[in-house]
Amino acid sequence: MYEDIFNENDMIKLQELLRTHNKTITTAESCTGGLVASLITKISGSSDIFNGSIVTYSNKIKNQELNVKNETLETFGAVSIEVVNEMLNGVIKKFNANFAIAISGIAGPTGETKNKPVGTVVIGISDSNNLKIVDVYHFKGSREEVQIQAAKTSLKEISKFIQKTLDK
Repeated sequence: MYEDIFNENDMIKLQELLRTHNKTITTAESCTGGLVASLITKISGSSDIFNGSIVTYSNKIKNQELNVKNETLETFGAVSIEVVNEMLNGVIKKFNANFAIAISGIAGPTGETKNKPVGTVVIGISDSNNLKIVDVYHFKGSREEVQIQAAKTSLKEISKFIQKTLDK
């Protein structure tokens, strides 16, 4: 499903790139519930480039495990550029990784607000030098379809980001 966004061959290339440069990747996931980590670990040998990740589904765990400030959560909400930015900072530190993905969103069918409809997902990617890209996406479909699109989009974006970063 959604092979056009990111597929197994893309994952193999991403992992080979990381392995060649002796780099690691980690994830902090909310609405995708560990799907990105699952896609990474489907490839044999992924332990070379992936030490671990965390699912921070609740605000309490975002704060407790990733040091996302309660003030940020209360002011902007969990599904925000500001929170995902802090999730990136926390996860890259926690797993001592070179690259990170952080995702927070509303997969549905419940949970939407006036300004954040179902399918709103914030995806952030970063490196250990604090270079970041955080964007808001609007995916269509069922809960599972939103989750898959979010996970695969995050992997596509981090692949482009890593390629550019390592090509410098």
